[in-house]
This record gives sequence, structure tokens and C-alpha cells, in this order.
Amino acid sequence: MADTLAPVSRLGARRFSFSNSMIPWVCIIALATVAALAADALPWLKAWPSAWIVPVTGVLNSAMEWFSEFVEPVTRAISAILEWPMVTLRDALQWLPWPVLVAAIVLLAFHASGLRLALVCLAALLYVALSGYWIQAMNTLALVGIAVPLSLALGLGFGIWSSKTRTGSRVVPPLLDLMQTMPTFAYLIPLLVMFGFGPVVGLIASAVYACPPMVRNVHLGLKGVPSEIIEAATISGSTGWQKLFWVELPAAMTQIKVGMNQTIMAALSMVIIASVIGGFNDIGWEVLSTMRKARFGESLLAGLVIVLIAVVMDRISAAYTNSERPAGAWRPAANTFWTVVAALVVSAVVIKLVGWEMTIEEARWSKNIALWLNEKLEAVVIAYGELLTSIKNTLFFFYLLPIRIGFTDTIQTFTWGFEFTAPMRWSYIIGAGVLALGIGYARSWRIGIAIAAVGYLLYFGFTGLPWVVVVAVVATIAWQVGGARTGVFALVSLLFIAATGMWEPAMLSVYLCGAAAVMSFLFGASLGIWAASSDRVSAVLKPVADTFQTIPLFVFLIPVLMFFQIGEFTALLAIIAYAFVPALRYTESGLRQVSPELLEVAVEQGCTSRQIFWQIKLPLAIPSIMVGFNQTVMFSFAMLVIAALVGTTGLGQQIFVALSSADVGLGVVAGLSMALLAMIVDRIMQSWARERFAALDA
Repeated sequence: MADTLAPVSRLGARRFSFSNSMIPWVCIIALATVAALAADALPWLKAWPSAWIVPVTGVLNSAMEWFSEFVEPVTRAISAILEWPMVTLRDALQWLPWPVLVAAIVLLAFHASGLRLALVCLAALLYVALSGYWIQAMNTLALVGIAVPLSLALGLGFGIWSSKTRTGSRVVPPLLDLMQTMPTFAYLIPLLVMFGFGPVVGLIASAVYACPPMVRNVHLGLKGVPSEIIEAATISGSTGWQKLFWVELPAAMTQIKVGMNQTIMAALSMVIIASVIGGFNDIGWEVLSTMRKARFGESLLAGLVIVLIAVVMDRISAAYTNSERPAGAWRPAANTFWTVVAALVVSAVVIKLVGWEMTIEEARWSKNIALWLNEKLEAVVIAYGELLTSIKNTLFFFYLLPIRIGFTDTIQTFTWGFEFTAPMRWSYIIGAGVLALGIGYARSWRIGIAIAAVGYLLYFGFTGLPWVVVVAVVATIAWQVGGARTGVFALVSLLFIAATGMWEPAMLSVYLCGAAAVMSFLFGASLGIWAASSDRVSAVLKPVADTFQTIPLFVFLIPVLMFFQIGEFTALLAIIAYAFVPALRYTESGLRQVSPELLEVAVEQGCTSRQIFWQIKLPLAIPSIMVGFNQTVMFSFAMLVIAALVGTTGLGQQIFVALSSADVGLGVVAGLSMALLAMIVDRIMQSWARERFAALDA
């Protein structure tokens, strides 16, 4: 009998033994209980007292006012210097006959990747030319044409500095993390104060925003240069500068070209966002102005112009990044290529001398299509208005609202059809506690803690959670997953958000971002699982995913706004449409990278397809899938600020208000708060993924 009970006793001892990692969670449970029961007696446990708020925004505004006056002569000079080449390029693009410019870009596409890409670019550019938005498109290209070289130069310089000096390697990575998580609108606010309204602000913001991809790829490329090549250059007597420019940079050029492609797309995306400040007749302003007037037919056609410009720029730059051309693709000889270029230049001059007018100012067919789209859209909204409203209200009342304000305030007669009575509240609390204890006993105490945390969240909602509990939970997770450094960073970041008065907007942003990220991840991961199971499905979804990642953020608002008007539900759909791609790609990649030999062994052992997926493929792919989830959250944060244009609340709205009133202090504090939230999630998820990948390698 004793031998029979020994394993059971050992199992019980294992389940109920307390480890050091459990102690903080016991304290957090006690803190959460006290904060919930003593909310009236100790209100500072739930809401950050207004007396504790530090007036950072006022200090920043005063400092920025002094600084802008001090540097105004310099900023005005820089503005004039940058405006000259931008205006020159804009005038040149508008001077060129559109058939000549289309032919030149098609020739470039043909030289980059062959006939197929040339035909795609031809079709896209013909639409841009004939849609009536040619002038606006050329203005946008002029901004991109100056912003991209500036970004590339900045990226090259900082990339070399970070890879060649110890100081750069310490300073640049956290700076890049901040730049890539800082909301896009936040870039515009201090620049707006220093440089004033106009396209130069968008130009500078685009150049600054788009350089981090170049920095990272230059750093990665230089670090990846084989040491044998560097040693050979040293033996040959090359100086440091000669080694860098004659050996290392050419050897790293493949990776650097990837950075160039990403920089071009980032600059285009930021140029579109910069149109919010107005003052420039570009395609982004055309989309924004028609959206504000609810002329969705025109905004859709203009948005399609943005998408096609992005596709053309992405495909051509990506083709030059990829050194391998498609099978059978023919590239013209250098002499032939330059001969055609010369012929195009001569053609442009002749057309201008003869006086042929080839600029398309208006397009009757485009206006007719816009009117037709408006009529059809109105008919669809009238015919299916009740269905659309039902879908919107169902998801809002049964999904979004509980996450935002909790069951305590959501479950009402007019929403759920019944009241959340006291017996129901106690039943919910006891049921959640029993479920957490039971699963924690049977499976893992961490799963039990997670269930208890979800139950606590759904009871109070993000906006009703005590700030001390949120800070304690996030800091503990960061400490246990990423170490003391990550834990301190999370703690200080959250205290900064609370102390600057941004806690309530931050929780609203976290609520909407979290709700959207979960749905994006589930949708994208499901598609990724489907794509991993079929090469045909993968071949169909790959160009779809490429297209969705090419589309600038601005454009995602148009279709959802047409059917659901403004509001948080519209923002939710826009975020999902933008953020699902990383989950798709990383899920498919993780499942496809599972060792074929391991799968063969499983089949030989008699495992079914379902067993192979759930017990072998999915556990091994989890680290890659969680990297996809991390990227989904980052994409959700990026889109959250753009969604402020459709009436969302939270930090995005604060940034948009700051942009409208040129409030530098509010914009910087709100933007930095959102960046800190994104960086906390990113560091926790990356630390966890690294640990899991290391465990698999071991």
C-alpha cells in the first residue's frame, strides 16, 4: 500500500510546493483583493490621484517655445534649403508628359524584373494617369523623392556608427526601438512648431521616420561580413575608410538593399500621414478631404492610387534588392537601356516644343465611377443597414464593451437583456476562483493565475482596473520573463504614464489594441495554419499578404468607414485588416519549419494527422507563432493612432488633439506613453521567444 501511494504523495507535493516565482503572485492576489474591497476607503489604490500628476506637458511646452525661438533662423534656413529641391522635383515631374514618365518607370520595372513586372506597373500607372489624380500623385512622389535620399543617408550614417563604435552600439538600438514604436502623428508635432505648416514638415518627418529600417539593415549587413574578407583587406594595406567603402559596404550590399526597400515604403506611408497637416495638394490630402466630406467613391478611387503607387515602388525596389531574376526574364544590355532612356528624354523635349498638352486635369469617367460608387454604397447601406448595425452592436456590446468597462457596467437590461445582480456577481467571482484553482491544481499554477487575471479583467474592464494591480502584474511578468532589467523598465514606464496623467487614455488604448490584436492574431493564425497545410492555399495567400503589407495605413480606414461610420468598431476592423499579416506569415513559417524527419517518425509510430498537428507541429512552432503575435501587437499600436481619425478615444486621440492645436507637450507625452506601452510588450514577448527558441535548440 505504501508503495502504491508514494507516487501520489510525490505528485501532491509537487503541485502544492511553493517556488520563489509564485511568491510575487500570491502578494498580487492579496493586493488585487484589497484594491477591490477597499476601493471606497482607499481610492488612491484604484485611480491615480490628481495631486500626484506631474505637469510635464507644461514644462515641455515652455521648453519647446524657448527652443523654437532660439533655433528659428536655423529651421527656417533648413526649410528653405529642403523646399527648393522638392519644388524643383515636383515641377519637373509635372513638366514631363505623363506618357513619357509612365514609359520610363515601365522601362525601369522591365530592367529590374522583366516583362511581367513591367506590365503590372504599366497597368497601375495608366490608372493613376487616367483617374484624374496625376498632379496629386506627382506631388506625393516629389516628397518621397527627396525624403528617401535623406532617410538613406541618415540610415547609412547611423548604421555605420552603431556597427563600428561601442557608443553607437549602446545608443542606437534603444533609440531605434523608440522611433519605431513612437506613433506616426507624434513625429509631426514638434516639427510643426519648429518648421511651421507646409510640405517641408511632412518631408522631414518622413525622412526621420523612415530611416530606422535602413539603420538596422546596414548594421546587420556590416556585422555579417565574413571576417576573412576584412582580414584580407587589412593584409592588403587598406585603411579603415578604404575597408569600409571598398570592401565591407559592397559585401553587405544585399542586406542594405533590403533596408532601401523598407525605407522607401516607410517614407511613402509617412508622407500620406503627413497630409493631415494640409497645405499640399498631394494624394493623401485628397483621400483625407473626401473622407471628411463622406464622399467615399472619390476617397476609394484616390486610395486606390495610393495603393498602386505603393505597389509599383515596392515591386521595383524589391526586384533590385533580389539579385536573382525570374526564370526566363531578359534584361536589356546597358547600351540598349541607355539608348531607350535617351529616346525618352528626346521624346519629352519634342512633345513640349510641339506644344502637345498631355496633362490630365480631370477625368470624366473617374467622376462618373465615383458617383456610381456613392449611389451603390448608399443602396447597400439602406438595404443591409439593419444587418450591419446588428453585427456592429453585437460585437460592441458582447466583446468590446466587457473588455473596456467590465461585466459590472456592461450587463444591463438594454444591452444584455438582464441585470447583473448581486447573486450573479458572487456566482461569477466564486466560479472564476474555483476554475482558476482547479486548472492551476490539475495543469499549472501559471495557467491558473492567467485564468484568474482574465476573470478579474472581465469583471472590472481595463478602465476599472486598479492602477496598482496593473503595474504590479506587468512589472512581475516582465521581471520573470525578461529579467530584472526588463522588469524595472516596465515599472518605470508605467509609473511615468500614470504620473503624467495619461493613465486613463493609456488604458483605453490598451483595451482597443488588445481586443484588436487578439482578433487579428486568431484570424491571421488560422489563415497561416491553412496555408501551411496546402501549397496551393499558400500560393494564393502570399500575394494577398504582400499587398496588405504594401497598402499605407491611411487607406485601411476607407472601406470600413463606408459601411460602419465612425466609432471604435470601425477602428477595430481597420486594425484587424492591417495587423493580421504577421500572424499569418509567422504561423505558416513556424509550422513549415518543423523537421520532416520528425514528422516521418510520428507517422511511422501511427500518429493521426490531428495528433501530429496538436502534439508535434504546434508545440514546436509556438515560438515562431508568438513572434507573429508580438508583431501583430506592434502593428495594432501603429494603426491605433491612425484610427483616431475615425473617432476613437485614448492616446491616439490625445496625439491627434495635440497635432490640431500644436501642443508639443501633450503630443510628446502621449506619443511617448504609447511607445513605452509597445516597447514593454515587445521586450516581454521577445524575451519569451528567445527563451523558447533556446529550449528547442537545446
